[in-house]
Amino acid sequence: MNIGSYVLANRVLVAPMAGVTDRPFRALCKKLGAAYAVSEMVTSRRDLWDTLKTSRRANHDGEVEPIAVQIAGTDAAMMAEAAAYNVARGAQIIDINMGCPAKKVCNKWAGSALMQDEPLALAIVQAVVAACAPQGVPVTLKMRTGWSADNKNALTLARAFEDAGVQMIAVHGRTREQGYKGLAEYDTIAAVKAALHIPVVANGDIDSPEKARDVLAYTCADAVMVGRAAQGRPWIFREISHFLETGTHLAPPLVAEVKRLLLEHLIDHYSLYGEFSGVRTARKHIGWYVKSLPGGEDFRAHMNLIDSCEAQLAAVAHFFDGLEDRMERMPAAALAPAGQVPYTQIQERVAL
Repeated sequence: MNIGSYVLANRVLVAPMAGVTDRPFRALCKKLGAAYAVSEMVTSRRDLWDTLKTSRRANHDGEVEPIAVQIAGTDAAMMAEAAAYNVARGAQIIDINMGCPAKKVCNKWAGSALMQDEPLALAIVQAVVAACAPQGVPVTLKMRTGWSADNKNALTLARAFEDAGVQMIAVHGRTREQGYKGLAEYDTIAAVKAALHIPVVANGDIDSPEKARDVLAYTCADAVMVGRAAQGRPWIFREISHFLETGTHLAPPLVAEVKRLLLEHLIDHYSLYGEFSGVRTARKHIGWYVKSLPGGEDFRAHMNLIDSCEAQLAAVAHFFDGLEDRMERMPAAALAPAGQVPYTQIQERVAL
């Protein structure tokens, strides 16, 4: 699959998620098989570009190409300016956010709220494409199926966006009204794919290799985009990619590998956020990894009391090293050392 001149290695992409898909997380997902990852959304408001929050979101130091930055806003001229600003700072692809369902975004008529105002949505796309085209930078867009069940206009907008020069569209199979509730539907995505000539990416509830295969088959989409299922399970990208290529399952990671991946992720995380913010923002990532492991809930509570990077790293290492002892107290205890046991096997025993 191509986005402009960029050729992607496979058909499994990372969905942009505010507060999650920062540079360390994107790097981890790419390392574990994701072909492409988009940044957290960057505001189009010039007065916020110099804030620490925006500067972190626009940090691409050492990032594997292609570097894609998502921008959000409601004014066509400001969005065009934001696109040019981010291209000057290393963005190789600009993605327009018309998919975020968060109230704080939609209350300002940004994100998926733009789907209610089709002329404005199109004007924004035209302005951003015009700003990026002279630099040879492709523009992509992420959207929902519509604003509500009674107003699913993704197909109408997708056609207009393609005509305006957008080079890839990702569709989350829910309306803004749904948020993340209920089940994603894929009929709208299939209709968009059938109508367009540019790549179309399916997003929503893709949480396993089999689900990715089935969604691709049903929608005929060019790729799948994985979001929440990658939280605490970033190796899902290599699992899906391997399954799509071979029809067989990749062996699950060993506990020792999961420990190493998490510790490396934390170190990279601290390098971006520093001591104070780094320890606190890392807690959610740690929580996702351990929530289904023996002793995970108690460890998450303990983690909230730790306020130094060194102590947090030591606590995580100690927790994973102690999994062998915890497993011995569980039904069907493993015979192998914890580090040599598949991570998913321990999760399955918790459910017994």
